[in-house]
Amino acid sequence: MAFNFSRIFSAFNRDLAIDLGTANSLVYAKGLGIVVREPSIVAINKDESRVEAVGNEAKEMLGRTPSNIVAIRPMRDGVIADFEVAEQMLSYFIRKAQKQSSPLNLFQVDVVIGVPAEITQVERRAVRDSAKKAGASNVYLVEEAMAAAIGAGLPVTEPTGNMIVDIGGGSTDVAVISLSGIVYSKTLKVAGNAMDENIVQYIKRKYRLLIGERTAENIKTQIGSAYKLDEPMEMEIKGRSLESGIPKTLVINDTEIREALADTVDAIVETIKIALERTPPELSADLVDKGIILTGGGSLLKNLDIRLREETNLPVSIAEEPLLSVVMGVGKMLSDPKLLKRVCRKS
Repeated sequence: MAFNFSRIFSAFNRDLAIDLGTANSLVYAKGLGIVVREPSIVAINKDESRVEAVGNEAKEMLGRTPSNIVAIRPMRDGVIADFEVAEQMLSYFIRKAQKQSSPLNLFQVDVVIGVPAEITQVERRAVRDSAKKAGASNVYLVEEAMAAAIGAGLPVTEPTGNMIVDIGGGSTDVAVISLSGIVYSKTLKVAGNAMDENIVQYIKRKYRLLIGERTAENIKTQIGSAYKLDEPMEMEIKGRSLESGIPKTLVINDTEIREALADTVDAIVETIKIALERTPPELSADLVDKGIILTGGGSLLKNLDIRLREETNLPVSIAEEPLLSVVMGVGKMLSDPKLLKRVCRKS
């Protein structure tokens, strides 16, 4: 009796799908689901040129490290900004995913990675090379907007128009999809991180108070909004006074934060309106009924859907699990080779 060794070994080596985001990275193992979900941050010891921590542990170090340790985000605007650090981060995530999904690491795995629609060939090569050096055998790159649409359950293979708006940490992808292809797409290099920076600068300018990145993110999450709230909200924040240099506490409200976020939210709304103007008439007719689907962490900004309904007069809804749409989409492709072949470009 002949043994099928490839089938036996494949049980111990699972292909991976990765949402390599500016803010967070998620890894999906075929047959298991999401096995890694951590911030895209690496803490580097400059004196010894070694990695001190990656992911959750590194995020805890943000703003709290000694001078010889620096916390780095190797992804910027949805693409790799620091190749060496990104490679080390990818390697860490792939190894961690393999440990959780495979008792034995017998072979290299195939990896599918979501990337922005307007990624350049140089950036595409950098993603591929980093994944290869991190241990991937074959690397497939899929446009994040397509992956998000699949993850959100949209009928991307049908001859009807589907509009997806994926608002991540470093970039916003807007796309109109039909027949497994992207009819129109635009990547705007402002998203959740830009909102955080808007808040930091607003508080600094108005109150002469310096706050950190994590504080700004908490403000955005708790009282940030894109449209007037039904009930006013306030929040107590702490930072360092730029005038006295000592810690200070103050109370801010949702109206102020909405003002702080106005430029970034306006840019996202304008990009969506331009996409609608450039959509072919037949597909535009489909959007009247199907509307716009929002995914990504930025879609959770309070009342963003209401603001978009007001601006476009179209139905707007948020995906069931907006933070997971991209990784679930690339994960579905691992189990559907035909779909993977239709929507991705092999690197």
